[in-house]
Amino acid sequence: MGFLGLEGKKIVVMGVANRKSVAWFTAKLLEEEGATVIYSVRSQARKETTAKLLSGKPVYVCDVENKDEIKALAEDIGRDHGKIDGLVHSIAFANYSDGFKPFHESNREDFLQAVTISSFSLVEVSNAFKPYFSNNASVVAVSISSLTITAENYGYMSPIKASLDSSVRFLAKSFSSDSEVRFNTVNPGTLKTSASAGIPGYLESYLFSEKLTFRKRALVTQEVANSIAFLISERSSGMNGTSLVLDAGMGINYFDSEVVRLAMRPEKES
Repeated sequence: MGFLGLEGKKIVVMGVANRKSVAWFTAKLLEEEGATVIYSVRSQARKETTAKLLSGKPVYVCDVENKDEIKALAEDIGRDHGKIDGLVHSIAFANYSDGFKPFHESNREDFLQAVTISSFSLVEVSNAFKPYFSNNASVVAVSISSLTITAENYGYMSPIKASLDSSVRFLAKSFSSDSEVRFNTVNPGTLKTSASAGIPGYLESYLFSEKLTFRKRALVTQEVANSIAFLISERSSGMNGTSLVLDAGMGINYFDSEVVRLAMRPEKES
């Protein structure tokens, strides 16, 4: 048996979109460690676009905006696979079709939709799967490292991710009354993913954050997957209701001498 002890475990992974997805890197690693991965994608169209990627694997469709589909997902997976040992929630969505606006101009409908998909869906999914979780199952949600940083180009998603982290703590407490199911988040810094590519100005933010890391090298998606696999495994049994930050030191390196020098250098006079 490997160090993580995931052989024979049944893990639901929600959110695979393409080969760059955190969910996909995580699912691959879990399978390499001997786990059976059960996939949930958001729509029939997504199931078709990932058909080659997920060929031969159990794939279910669930739009988390629809609570009936969440209930059906849990029932179908429970019926087909029995007890579930873990669940990875790697789902987020924000409608920026009108472009980024100052936070105080956030559209109510867009904000509430983003909360439903990116945060509250974890509560509903966890509740639906409660009868099917093994007693010591592990649930991991993907958040962000900088919950207190006011990144303008991330719009209203930072407060929504903060609500996700808070919900994880309350789920950990709520489930503890009659089970040992654990809930944690992994909180990565900036990553090169298809989702991040759609954020205006993200490349500049990515390059800047990379300079703030101790190693001067940004996080890679595999590092996030490694941490999720650890949190899913019993090797992290003492962690519950926690947020595991992965940012290569970015969040505590504000006064890096190189960054300060670049920021404060005098502009050339014309």
